[in-house]
Amino acid sequence: MRTAIYVDGFNLYYRTVRGTPHKWLDLKALFTRVLKPSHNIIRIKYFTALVSPTPHDPDKTSRQKTYLRALRCHIPEIEIHYGHFLSHEVKAPLARPVPGRAFETVIKTEEKGSDVNLAVHLLNDAWLDVYDCAVVVSNDSDLAEAMRLVGFHHPSKVIGLVSPEEGRTSKQLKIHANFIRPIRKSVLPACQLPDPIPGTTIHKPVGW
Repeated sequence: MRTAIYVDGFNLYYRTVRGTPHKWLDLKALFTRVLKPSHNIIRIKYFTALVSPTPHDPDKTSRQKTYLRALRCHIPEIEIHYGHFLSHEVKAPLARPVPGRAFETVIKTEEKGSDVNLAVHLLNDAWLDVYDCAVVVSNDSDLAEAMRLVGFHHPSKVIGLVSPEEGRTSKQLKIHANFIRPIRKSVLPACQLPDPIPGTTIHKPVGW
């Protein structure tokens, strides 16, 4: 079965690998383990945005770029699609207001575009007959409508849902999935990219 995988990169990072020593994740190896052998993975579309360095972590951008380069070099089926970050000032209520001061101005940073990009690619690839099975890797309920439309207009296509957080799956997404698979943290050690990436000088970042 021709299978295309649509990965919400930030959802995967924060729900699966953040806080673990397994951030050097080989996506194809992971999904080969999570899915059944009948799935022929023909495409992995990874949706993310480039992070910005911060005073307490000035190297976060270079680590992310190193990982993305490693994915492109090691997995021929992968495509990386970028959203972007927007930062702006907002007034937020204080958890513990004090007399004369109930709000504070803070900088709010939002990742924009990745969920929309994923939804558009999921739908467009269905119309182009790119896949027999589409697998969405996310717990973002905003993707439910795109999954519903694929199922409605292309009833012969299979829609899978891979939950990045074991034991927790979006109810809105579950409704439109033909099957659901969790990512178990126990499989992560066996799904790491080689270090270095063969034929390159790309190494796993220190601390990963």
